[in-house]
Amino acid sequence: MDYKFKTKPYKHQIDALNKAAHQVEWAYFMDMGTGKTKTTIDNIGILYQQRKINSALVVAPKSVYLNWEQEIKTHLPDDIKRNIHCWNVSKTTKWNPFKEKLVGSCSFLLMNVESLSTKRGVDAAANFLKINQHALFAIDEATTIKNPRAKRTKHILALSTLSKYRRILTGSPVTKSPLDLYTQCAFLNKGLLGYDSYYAFRARYAVMHTIYTNANTQVQIPKYYCNLGELETKLKAFSTRIRKDQCLDIPPKIYKQRYVHLSYEQQKVYDSLRKNALAILEDSTVSYTNKLTEILRLHQLCNGFLKNDDGLITEFKNPKLEELDLIIDEVSGKMIIWANYVKNIEDISSHLLKRFGKGSVVSMYGATDLASRQNAVKFFQNAPECRFFVANPQTGGHGLTLTKAEYVVYYSNNYNLELRWQSEDRAHRIGQTKNVTYIDLIMKDTVDQRIVEALDKKMDISAQTMGEEIKKWLQ
Repeated sequence: MDYKFKTKPYKHQIDALNKAAHQVEWAYFMDMGTGKTKTTIDNIGILYQQRKINSALVVAPKSVYLNWEQEIKTHLPDDIKRNIHCWNVSKTTKWNPFKEKLVGSCSFLLMNVESLSTKRGVDAAANFLKINQHALFAIDEATTIKNPRAKRTKHILALSTLSKYRRILTGSPVTKSPLDLYTQCAFLNKGLLGYDSYYAFRARYAVMHTIYTNANTQVQIPKYYCNLGELETKLKAFSTRIRKDQCLDIPPKIYKQRYVHLSYEQQKVYDSLRKNALAILEDSTVSYTNKLTEILRLHQLCNGFLKNDDGLITEFKNPKLEELDLIIDEVSGKMIIWANYVKNIEDISSHLLKRFGKGSVVSMYGATDLASRQNAVKFFQNAPECRFFVANPQTGGHGLTLTKAEYVVYYSNNYNLELRWQSEDRAHRIGQTKNVTYIDLIMKDTVDQRIVEALDKKMDISAQTMGEEIKKWLQ
């Protein structure tokens, strides 16, 4: 390829591009942490430099679509001029920055997949594709369109016909069933799997049976799957499959961030608490402990609850728990989930047990006795059915060996930098034979985000808490 990479690719990324870069439709089935975003950006750069495309529409979940702007700036060669527009999820008016095609630069429109359930979002995407005409349309985390009956899936399939090139990206194309593949592949091209109808596809690869629900209605569910070897052969013709354990040259620690947004109810309470906290921080007569309590309440709210002085807990709908489910669906392998609060540990553990069944989860926090802690570690390390280790860093962040984990999710972070480092090393230590991916779940534009930013800067937050830095967070 006559293409000058801005950032050096790994061998598996070069191999993928050599095979896929000039294809009209392609699926990058690449595990989280193997660089499917960079690969796609370089693919866009190659096609743009060869004048095969002039723009790219990238659709991703709300938690990651804004990350693409920085990824484009990081990986797209500087000699490719770019014009990047990010969809604003909060606006309710019509949105159209594209009056005419911009000559001499590659135009990007970054949208969250949820917006394509709305007329406003569909109209903006259609307008972008019609004006630019020669566009690449990419769906990041393509399992978000696996449901053929969903409104956004239908809209996206219709929009795909307006694009010249198409890409789908996901680490786990099959989250529950091989039938998940149909609409993802139909986005690329309806003919790729040989069926114009989901039901014809289902009849080939699944045997269905009828069950009755409590409402006495009939529902068809798969009894078993068949002809999967044939399906796998078809997929290989238009996809790249890369697993993390195949990539010997990627770094041992891989960091990812997933952003979520406060619910409407959380936002109202957060705004009120933030104003009150700022006033208390500026009051010299208020004690250090009371000031710290105000920050703690804001952080609790970001994690789905508030605990008052009497110990009574008010619960809120928690978008972090929904995002955790999405992450789990995208990856395979064992996972550590660190959470700062016992309330979160209990809720996460209960949720995962209901979803994955008995033996799938072990947990640990301050009240866990020594024998139970040792048993939890042993079970996680040795039992195939135990996929999740849920704990707080204060209890489990030191001394434990959890090298069976390939993924570490920070549901919420502690203020202590040393605890962060120590907890990271529970998975990344002698005995670990795979690369470890660390994922921070971050409540955007809150103290939750500021804490992660401070940890990234290696700040000792405990020493900064009552200084000017924390006031900037609240202002």
